Amino acid sequence: MVVAATCVGLAALTPGVSFADTGPEISGRYVSLGDSYVAGPLIPLQTGTPSGCLRSDHNYPSLVRTGVHSSQFQDVSCSGATTKEMTSPQAVTGGSNPPQLTAVTKDTGLVTLGIGGNDIGFADIIKNCAVKSPSKPLGAACKDYYNQGGRDQLAERIEATAPKVAAVLDQITKRAPDAKVLVVGYPTILPAKGPGCFPVVPFSPGDVAWLREVQGQLNDMLADEADRTDAEFVDTARSSVGHDVCQLPGTKWVEGLVPTSPAAPVHPNALGMRNSANDVLAALHTRVLAP
Repeated sequence: MVVAATCVGLAALTPGVSFADTGPEISGRYVSLGDSYVAGPLIPLQTGTPSGCLRSDHNYPSLVRTGVHSSQFQDVSCSGATTKEMTSPQAVTGGSNPPQLTAVTKDTGLVTLGIGGNDIGFADIIKNCAVKSPSKPLGAACKDYYNQGGRDQLAERIEATAPKVAAVLDQITKRAPDAKVLVVGYPTILPAKGPGCFPVVPFSPGDVAWLREVQGQLNDMLADEADRTDAEFVDTARSSVGHDVCQLPGTKWVEGLVPTSPAAPVHPNALGMRNSANDVLAALHTRVLAP
């Protein structure tokens, strides 16, 4: 990646965005890859094609784009994507999202990747826990469900996802050998400590503790795979502690099962996307979004 000495102000590209200072310029195209935690479903304004990918013009890639001066920007993230959709088309409402890796070419200077949650079955985990956990408010019914027969199913899924993430990162390096590659982790969803907020979020304290560990394991795997390929891991979980689903509107950065601001259930809202953007910008040693 080539870094120039100056940066052109781009705040006008995204209304309502300003920056705390100036920073370097990224040479080459910026390509965003990933799932719904990248795309920003239901965060205004929804834009891009196909419409079923549910991309927001205020997702973190769009905000990062305004913080670095890149010759071109392409966000091909898509809600529901797994590592499979990096090399295969994804059928969604309104058409088909092409294989995401086709956007990465030799003139790419920056790639951000957020993937892995759907590979381990994120949506089903949330749905199953919301149904099963209340049946044992003093236990951990969802943990029990995923640990039947002495098997830790989610740990196995995370382990199985690691080589898939590695293969994606290897492909990025082959397609864009000079690009800076950032693997963006998942933000804090449940409180970093304590019992949670049952019944507002219907997970028992035992399941909250367990799910907290599962998310930590997923992020640790992503960090390990980034390190293995000389990519850089962006830890959005640490910076989002205290802004979980149990917080009040305006403080929470991830919505609960019943959103209180425009975002998909159990997904980052606009404030969460802003925080992720700042974490990415900090990793690039460039300017950050002003408070």
